[in-house]
Amino acid sequence: MQLVFVTTLRYATGKPKTKVCIRLLVQNQEISYSMGPADVGLTSDMPYFRRIDSEGSPPITYLHLYESEKFSIGIFCLPPSAVIPLHNHPGMTVFSKLLFGSMHIKSYDWTELSGNANGNLDPPQPTGVRLAEVKVDCVFNAPCNTSILYPADGGNMHCFTAMTSCAVLDVLGPPYSNAEGRHCTYYQDFPYKSFPGEVRSVAENEREGYVWLEEREKPDDFNVVGAMYRGPKVR
Repeated sequence: MQLVFVTTLRYATGKPKTKVCIRLLVQNQEISYSMGPADVGLTSDMPYFRRIDSEGSPPITYLHLYESEKFSIGIFCLPPSAVIPLHNHPGMTVFSKLLFGSMHIKSYDWTELSGNANGNLDPPQPTGVRLAEVKVDCVFNAPCNTSILYPADGGNMHCFTAMTSCAVLDVLGPPYSNAEGRHCTYYQDFPYKSFPGEVRSVAENEREGYVWLEEREKPDDFNVVGAMYRGPKVR
């Protein structure tokens, strides 16, 4: 865990997209690949991961490890069927490492629509929604590669669904900040064919790979509770 912290600190204090920072991203992926729950003081029989019979999505536990103006580190602990709803990461680079268990991840990036010869959309884009491309839609089973998303690539908007009890190490750089315009926005996704008179800029045989996203309020059944991190210290 300390090695992940050190490489993240070096990345966060460097210049984005330079060769040095790109090497640090790769190094962090390699270091975190072999990480498991024992490296952060977790076991699968902890109360955080117990199945709960309740209406809606069961509560999720968040273990806070570190936060500065440059980046934050935490762990989401999900019981079976828990959902982290579709949300974005504006202007942020995010490492997500599945420490144990099985999780379905679906992610999207915004896509620009092409226009007609005059540069206009024909027919126009539906009001209140925006077109996004599906980047990931599959189940991950630990151990697996660390995923990295970027401000405009890699699936900046994603949704996590726990297929079994699982834990995800999350590193955000920089972290959310309402004061700096990095607030978390939630979305509802709709199939491409959902809207009458939809734009025809996506070929018919490719439309399964696109959706419309509409901003929404934070879901009522999305409940995250904080708990004390008791694993190895990072400094």
